[in-house]
Amino acid sequence: MSETPNVLIILIDQFRGDLLGDGPLARVAKLPRMRELASESVMFANHYSVVSPCGPSRVSLLTGQYAMNHRAVRNGTPLRHDTPNIATAVRTIGYLPQLYGYTDTTQDPRVLDADDPRLRSDEELMAGFDEALRMRSESDDRAWRDHLAAKGNPLPEYPATYRPDGDRIADPARYAAEDSDTAFLTDRFIDGMDGAAPGWFALLTYIRPHPPFVAPAPFNRMYDPADMPAPATALRGAGDPDRHPFVALAKERQPPSSMVVGFPDLDASAETTAELRAIYLGLASEVDMHVGRVIDWLKASGQWSDTILVVTSDHGEMLGDYGLWGKGTFHEAAFRVPLIVRDPHRPDTHGEVVEGMTESIDVPVTLLDRLGADVPHAMNGTSRLPLLEDVRGETCACSMSEFDFGDPVTPTLWMRRLGVRSRESSLAVFRSGRHRLIQFGCDLPPILFDMDRDGEGRNIAGSPGAPELFQRLMGELLRHRMSNAEGTFAMTMVGEGGVGTGNC
Repeated sequence: MSETPNVLIILIDQFRGDLLGDGPLARVAKLPRMRELASESVMFANHYSVVSPCGPSRVSLLTGQYAMNHRAVRNGTPLRHDTPNIATAVRTIGYLPQLYGYTDTTQDPRVLDADDPRLRSDEELMAGFDEALRMRSESDDRAWRDHLAAKGNPLPEYPATYRPDGDRIADPARYAAEDSDTAFLTDRFIDGMDGAAPGWFALLTYIRPHPPFVAPAPFNRMYDPADMPAPATALRGAGDPDRHPFVALAKERQPPSSMVVGFPDLDASAETTAELRAIYLGLASEVDMHVGRVIDWLKASGQWSDTILVVTSDHGEMLGDYGLWGKGTFHEAAFRVPLIVRDPHRPDTHGEVVEGMTESIDVPVTLLDRLGADVPHAMNGTSRLPLLEDVRGETCACSMSEFDFGDPVTPTLWMRRLGVRSRESSLAVFRSGRHRLIQFGCDLPPILFDMDRDGEGRNIAGSPGAPELFQRLMGELLRHRMSNAEGTFAMTMVGEGGVGTGNC
């Protein structure tokens, strides 16, 4: 085994955490390669993204910072140019991080000319990565399009690219499975990395099963909608979370028709929900197959025993739970994501499961700790390296996720209807034991869930004992935010002896 292992992070977009495990969706999801990988790795069963949507979640995952610190809180909000991340950190110990896919990073306008084309897109490159393959879902996927055109199948521009080739939402994509964006990305990754010198570092990012929901044959009909588990629903009554003003607007903002291209009149029926769920699972199975191809390549090329492999997602997907779609909400399905970590040098825990909570910001810190690199003080995450040796070790006592539902340039539906400003349009989800607190930045009532009783089906904020519970959770949330404030120089002191740093 090499002293300088390869590192491969596979980041799957909008992949729900409960597709693995033993829940209703997991029982129907056909993901043989990821399940096999989990049996040879450590799986983290209660792993949460700390922010949504795509751009912010990837910033947190790669920088190890909560959104409250990096403040790239929306798709299109710039990230400070000097923010440290896992790529810049591993460069200090000799790695040259390669990107196959995208990071969805918006550039800092203070360090670029006003006419720089990088200030025309929110899908730019994060510092520290070499872009081995440019695959940006909306702004530039030209390499894939050129590949299809060369094969006699030129595609229309986005979003028409992803309109089904037929009159039904379950009709196949305009391209064959062997030519899909998922297949093309995998092909280019294997071709590009084949023969790479040992000690490489790569980030491979799959856009699917992110919408638009359209799958190539046979994945478009791999699942029978009749076999789909019904989505979660709220309990009727005074504690119905659907009555909360945020939820009503979230449903209006992103109806089922927003998940597909070319069907603006798609209704919100049970039949539509089942069909969309089936297509989503088909896309997930397609990605699973190609993850398997990457694993097969690692084994065939003799690199399996020298490659640290991480498989995770940026955020989840509601899939019709509580009548919601996408990830612009406070629910578990929007934030809970898979995390599978295989360290070939730590085989004793392979096949075991970490049940405690962990967060996406822990991933870069854990990898840097494993590789012997300095962890920037700006990172909020905790190294979970001890869990790769004993899954019963320490996990998060509490967890926080954030979602910003404002826009300072083009007011959002929430802002217009609620009469709030962009600075107020945010929420924090705080998880502590069996309870969940959702606190808003504007004057919306908080939400409380008891996950051991009715879960997210009933808001207990109006129940007896709720004021005391709310006060305790608010105190915990405040302490958590205070102890994780922006820390670039928090561990640095300057005096007569010069500059000193510590971790006390």
